[in-house]
Amino acid sequence: MELTQAAVDDLLTRLGPGHGHMYLPGDLDVRELTELLGGRYGVPRTLVLDGFTDPTVDESRGAALLVPFEDRAVTIRAWAYGDRWIATGTARDAEGAERPVLTVAHREVPQPLAVVPDEDVDWMERLKEITGWTRPAQRPDVDWAEMESRLGTALPGDYKRMVETFGVGAFDAYLDLNQEPWADLREDGLLIWAGTEQEDLYCWRADGDDPDRWPVVVRSFDNTKDHLFDSGTARFVCRILVDPHHPYTMARYFDTHWFMSYRVS
Repeated sequence: MELTQAAVDDLLTRLGPGHGHMYLPGDLDVRELTELLGGRYGVPRTLVLDGFTDPTVDESRGAALLVPFEDRAVTIRAWAYGDRWIATGTARDAEGAERPVLTVAHREVPQPLAVVPDEDVDWMERLKEITGWTRPAQRPDVDWAEMESRLGTALPGDYKRMVETFGVGAFDAYLDLNQEPWADLREDGLLIWAGTEQEDLYCWRADGDDPDRWPVVVRSFDNTKDHLFDSGTARFVCRILVDPHHPYTMARYFDTHWFMSYRVS
């Protein structure tokens, strides 16, 4: 079969929204299929390699994808996307032949606990809960001292934790996290820490000596208006993910949230 994004769409539609799997034609190029899916969903997690299952695989890491193959999976790579797990690779069929496979499963993400207004919340831990993040820190060795020296300012602590934890990628495959703040708007007193595919810019107004107290500013793609929010970085991301009334909410589009990684740490 000819592999195109339209062909992938058709295969995923045939599998349906819940649990499903299929063996694909033996001449299908699994690497090409993996690259097509990776172009949509980011860097995959390897669940099975050369017949050996990652011992850390559990329900929060896509274990449901392996159920149809029992002990016959050879190589399986998976993606978290919204409320779905999606995986491809190879497995042995009932006759023992190794064949390409495509499989999907429902993905459960723990619901974050309700926030009491005056509660002392660790917003980075809340963000990990909301996105169902289970990977190890992706960039634990960032040289912040060198970066801050080059930028001429300290940076918010929750932003630094966010970069260290998630690395290169986007929340809900939409909000791209800058690995270093952009200084393009410095003359306006702004540092850009993220942006969207609609080219909205998420910034800090870098006022004062305490970066943890910098407010978030969203500059619209047409530069016609700035919206200021008295909020830290991680708290702001949590709010736009789950609050349907936030002016920049992503909750209207997804009930379950995730972080799409763009590359291996």
